[in-house]
Amino acid sequence: MAAAADGLGSIAIDTTQLNMSVTDPTAWATAMNNLGMVPVGLAGQQLVTDSICVPGFDPSLSMMTGITPINPMIPGMGLVPPPPPTDVPVVKEIIHCKSCTLFPPNPNLPPPSTRERPPGCKTVFVGGLPENATEEIIQEVFEQCGDITAIRKSKKNFCHIRFAEEFMVDKAIYLSGYRMRLGSSTDKKDSGRLHVDFAQARDDFYEWECKQRMLAREERHRRKMEEDRLRPPSPPAIMHYSEHEAALLAEKLKDDSKFSEAITVLLTWIERGEVNRRSANQFYSMVQSANSHVRRLMNEKAAHEQEMEQAKESFKNALTGILTQFEQIVAVFNASTRQKAWDHFSKAQRKNIDIWRKHSEELRNAHSEQLMGIRREEEMEMSDDDSSDNPSKKLRVDDSALAAQAYALKEENDSLRWQLDAYRNEVELLKQEKGQLFRTEESLTKDQQLQFLQQTMQGMQQQLLSIQEELNNKKSELEQAKEEQTHTQAMLKVLQEQEINVLTVALVNQDREKNSEKRSPGLKSEKEALLIGIISTFLHVHPFGANIEYLWSYMQQLDSRISANEIEMLLMRLPRMFKQEFTGVGATLEKRWKFCAFEGIKTI
Repeated sequence: MAAAADGLGSIAIDTTQLNMSVTDPTAWATAMNNLGMVPVGLAGQQLVTDSICVPGFDPSLSMMTGITPINPMIPGMGLVPPPPPTDVPVVKEIIHCKSCTLFPPNPNLPPPSTRERPPGCKTVFVGGLPENATEEIIQEVFEQCGDITAIRKSKKNFCHIRFAEEFMVDKAIYLSGYRMRLGSSTDKKDSGRLHVDFAQARDDFYEWECKQRMLAREERHRRKMEEDRLRPPSPPAIMHYSEHEAALLAEKLKDDSKFSEAITVLLTWIERGEVNRRSANQFYSMVQSANSHVRRLMNEKAAHEQEMEQAKESFKNALTGILTQFEQIVAVFNASTRQKAWDHFSKAQRKNIDIWRKHSEELRNAHSEQLMGIRREEEMEMSDDDSSDNPSKKLRVDDSALAAQAYALKEENDSLRWQLDAYRNEVELLKQEKGQLFRTEESLTKDQQLQFLQQTMQGMQQQLLSIQEELNNKKSELEQAKEEQTHTQAMLKVLQEQEINVLTVALVNQDREKNSEKRSPGLKSEKEALLIGIISTFLHVHPFGANIEYLWSYMQQLDSRISANEIEMLLMRLPRMFKQEFTGVGATLEKRWKFCAFEGIKTI
């Protein structure tokens, strides 16, 4: 332990051990500074000031106090300046020792190569020694790097040096590449180029393994302590049954604050088999007390449900007030967008007002949907309560489920039918455009689109047929249920009346659409004539055409109240001035409008 303390406290080595004559103190100080060591026993300039070093550092401090001494040369301790950056080259200078001189390598040459550092390396290999170099000279040179525990010199100009600590090896590697000359001799046997590299020693690896095992034991101990700290505490011990404990337990069962603990003890006693003829009456009274606690729990639940209903009602009222205020704010924005007030705002102000109006409408719609959802939930709860109050309605739950499925299938049938009508209208429009245009590449593209729409329509028809078959099956099941109960028949009549109303509305809408198509395509007002002029100018400067969204975004800047459907209907009413073309195939299909009035003039 004293040897380790001396190795770690190498900063406080006695100066009488290293008294050497230095002809160039500045060079020696620079070299030692590059090595990260404090020059000891020199009359030159001190590289590490006394304020940085530990004053009066005693290596034997650990022997008296049990505290591991701190080596000021260890990197990261903050007692010495940090090492220079790796990208800045370290300037190596001549090092003068008592028995030899070390000359630095050429700074333009690449740094000497080293092998991979073994784990826990404290031993270095030193090659290229002069033939006349002795063990004392080697120790004189390398003891500046730290405390040396062993030197094994070979007859073939190399040796192995083992240091006390791992960080001393990095300082020894710094001397790799230096040329060593003994005294002032020029003999070849008195000079050599040093090569310092990491060495793999069994002692180093054994010490490293011991250290790793110690760290692993500490880590396991730390984890065990953490697991013990986080482990939940053991449940309290259950006392044994006795008449006295049973009487105390019966009183605890009547107390709400101690009921959970008491019911656990009662359960344990019953599972242990403490019930017998002698104690049966006591256990029966305790079970009866547990049953009476059910009434208290139900009362508590009813109180919480009442609080929840009050909270729901207050939330609904607050939401209604918020929705009313949103309606007022939207009304203000709508009044601001009218012509009387809109003309007095600047362009930036109009833009801000429009953005605020859209945002307010979105928030109003969201709150309105939320309020409607709350009302629907209340209606569903009321219907559930009605069904629970009437026991005759509980007998045929399957009939109501069948009716709901039938109604859902009818709605899906209607939606598919409307989609099919929309596809048919698109096919008819494509046929009309096909008859007006010449057989060009564009017409071939329309044929492909027509085929794609026909295939889609066929698929929709097949899906409609399958849904109709499923609907017929559900109707048959519904008729069987109708014979069993008269209430289901009444519901079916209501559903049939609703279906007739929906079909009537659909037929009326179709008649309106046909009547609107048969109307004359003449201009209705001066506004439409102005729109036709603006659209004609816009499409004339776009010879390749423009889609309806692009055209609508341009018109929005002139009149924010115009919609894309109005523009499209206006363009379809004037086929001699505007024509519609399709570009792309499949997912890239796009409709473009072009200005063709001049083409009609040329043909005339």
